[in-house]
Amino acid sequence: MDLITIDFETYYSKDFSLSKLTTEEYIRDSRFEIIGVSVKVNNGPTEWASGTHEEFKEYFDDFDWANSMVLGHNTMFDGAILSWLFGIRPRAWADTMCMGRGLHGVEVGASLKALAERYGVGEKGTEVLNALGKRREDFTESELDKYGDYCINDVELTYKLFSIMNQSFPKKELKIIDCTLRMFIHPMLELDLGLLEQHLISIRDRKDELLEAADITDKKQLMSNDKFAELLKEQGVVPPTKISPTTDKETYAFAKTDEAFKALEEHHNLNVQALVAARLGNKSTLEETRTQRFIDIAKRGTLPVPVRYYAAHTGRWGGSDKINLQNLPSRGPDGKMLKKSIMAPEGYMLIDCDSSQIEARVLAWFAGQDDLTEAFRNKEDVYVKMAARIYDVREKDITAQQRFVGKTTILGAGYGMGALRFQAQLKNFGVELPMDQCRRVINIYRDVNWKISKLWRDANVMLEELSKNSVVNIGEQSVIEPIAALQGVRLPSDLVMRYEDLTGEQDEKGLQFTYKTRRGRTKIYGGKCVENICQAVARCIIADQMLLISKRYAPVLTVHDSIIACVPEEEVSEAQQYIEECMRFVPDWAEGLPLDCESGVAKAYGDCE
Repeated sequence: MDLITIDFETYYSKDFSLSKLTTEEYIRDSRFEIIGVSVKVNNGPTEWASGTHEEFKEYFDDFDWANSMVLGHNTMFDGAILSWLFGIRPRAWADTMCMGRGLHGVEVGASLKALAERYGVGEKGTEVLNALGKRREDFTESELDKYGDYCINDVELTYKLFSIMNQSFPKKELKIIDCTLRMFIHPMLELDLGLLEQHLISIRDRKDELLEAADITDKKQLMSNDKFAELLKEQGVVPPTKISPTTDKETYAFAKTDEAFKALEEHHNLNVQALVAARLGNKSTLEETRTQRFIDIAKRGTLPVPVRYYAAHTGRWGGSDKINLQNLPSRGPDGKMLKKSIMAPEGYMLIDCDSSQIEARVLAWFAGQDDLTEAFRNKEDVYVKMAARIYDVREKDITAQQRFVGKTTILGAGYGMGALRFQAQLKNFGVELPMDQCRRVINIYRDVNWKISKLWRDANVMLEELSKNSVVNIGEQSVIEPIAALQGVRLPSDLVMRYEDLTGEQDEKGLQFTYKTRRGRTKIYGGKCVENICQAVARCIIADQMLLISKRYAPVLTVHDSIIACVPEEEVSEAQQYIEECMRFVPDWAEGLPLDCESGVAKAYGDCE
């Protein structure tokens, strides 16, 4: 298989650039134009070509794309150009930016400049001419040559980086990068334009109704803190205040998370309730702007899914390119409309398969909490079992709310959550529990799951040893490998989750650990470290499952612990069975881990229940 390294230079202006637009908006815009492209096949000379669209098409015809891996730095961009504009589908895609994030973590810069400096392969060039607002025809031959030199250098750096990083980069992770890129570069999902337009009208009508209910004609009265404070005073309400953590000065407590403001939602004065509802409803623009963005995409074509490889410290995927499909709403008025607008193409269906409670399962198994692991294996409702212990009633008598408390306990207390945070988490979902009861619940969890509690302490010891460039193993053996030199743990993926510059300092509470991130130093402790490990291990499993699914069907989206695949209509039953088998796959290194899943099938993503 040939390696084709590629980099495009394209037209940009003050108002038309990737800093202003998403990749999808930019490439599909009528203003888009390729200025030139540099291409390197294997270790051959790097070429620079410039011309018309037809000339580029002829130029690309000379390459054996079907038997090649295409490499770029931010391949989502270069790959989309090749695929969307020229119909090119190589055998595989690779990306040095993704590889850099995987090898060095999200806290380290993965730009071409940063990686080139890290590996000492050369210097990232700077544009030697002002290309702002210039079409290809506006460049002189000498200017195009200079632009070509700049582009050639980028390709050479990318190739050198790949040659070095590929020596230590896990081959399986290369396949994960390819699978992730395909969700964007080879889009299959469609959008229901009519449904989206109806949803946008509904959103705006709802905002108008809230204004009318509050007797507000000028929206600015709600948006301005000072003016909103005056509206509250007119209703005989003293505007709530707080001390700003950034300025240390008194300010209005009008954030939707402020307890004093949330209390106004249930004020005895209905006019106050209406004002608060109108402010919250009109100040929130996320749903409206996201719906409008979906409408714009629908008018241009299919939905490219921008999923960022290794977006989190634990290796999890994340949303990117200003479109985060990881957190589409499911609650509230018309909550699932955006999800319902995402459709399989003609002749296909969507299967959404969710790995059931994977992190809780990994935690129990990794800690050696055999009774909990066995309960998962026997398909018992562990949330009900926990609730039965908490409320001292029979499992069959547990109510929905009690089960929710049990669920929150299992999913939250497993990483060392204290009573205060536990109470706050319950309250966020409308469940009130006195502090003494919260303490009791936490103690019950820790007593019952004592091996998990021990794991937090063991993780604290591991952190202490790593901070001293020493190691000690924790949890199920041969799953993770602490590495002193890297101050981190090697994961089953063969990538390393790092705690760069990990240090421990003694205070009145004991030894406190912090590590270096882009945002400054971040605290880490035993429970949090265990959470990191479990999330990272779960991600390794889901990645393996994604690769298995991709052997027969195209994964088109991954959200948290679920994988959504597009399958032919005539194969739905067979495909669902196959995908569920893949999602129950247990790697060799995770022997004894009881995995399970749930799946749904529908034409629309939002209907995959």
